Amino acid sequence: MRKSIVLIPSRMAATRLPNKPLLKINNKSLIMHVYQKAKLSNVGDVYVATGDDEIFNEVIKNGGKCLKTEKSHQTGTDRIFDAFKKLDIKNINYVINLQGDEPLIDIKDIQNLNIKAIKNNSDMATLACKIDDNKIFENKNIVKVVTNKEIDNNTISSAIEFSRNIKKYDKNNIYHHIGIYIYKPSILKKFVQLQQTKDEKKEKLEQLRALQNNIKIDVVFANSKPIGVDTKKDYIEIKKLMEYKN
Repeated sequence: MRKSIVLIPSRMAATRLPNKPLLKINNKSLIMHVYQKAKLSNVGDVYVATGDDEIFNEVIKNGGKCLKTEKSHQTGTDRIFDAFKKLDIKNINYVINLQGDEPLIDIKDIQNLNIKAIKNNSDMATLACKIDDNKIFENKNIVKVVTNKEIDNNTISSAIEFSRNIKKYDKNNIYHHIGIYIYKPSILKKFVQLQQTKDEKKEKLEQLRALQNNIKIDVVFANSKPIGVDTKKDYIEIKKLMEYKN
């Protein structure tokens, strides 16, 4: 049986929303909301990876598992590779990188990504959903992905472009990208050894490093449309939404 592990990179120094992981929704920190979603997905052991004592203490005091990494890393993927090396587990077939600012990610979508990646023997895969609101095309905080073919519940395709600035009529098969990746450990190791590309730095999108070094990224369809927390406005919006549900 294939075995996966979920690693959640987290840091205090997010440029657009400092101290983001510890912001509270329903009296629970953002990082713990994400951690518990990962646990409920039951796809494998879950760890937060952080270089910050504040985040480490928050996760541990709430019963979670957390690994201390180097304080400074270029990207979240570099941080999870640091954590993965520290764990030194030999029988892992896939590593899932779940972004720590996706508290509304659907558990079924996490499970489906894991299942589809294993079934397809993907080197690397991610999630995307339909774009129903034209405002998403104008929002540079929302990453869009262009796929080679149309995706749905039964069909996956490979990514050909990621950008914050794709317009509605520029391309076919444009989807709203969701902040989760799954890699084979060998691909994760290869990825972090590559130099950051010019486009990656410009767009602040690390997945461009993979694409531009011929690492294929499969895109799996997600039925949910989660809201990532990138700005104070996002936080206020998602806080209202999650507290209203309760």
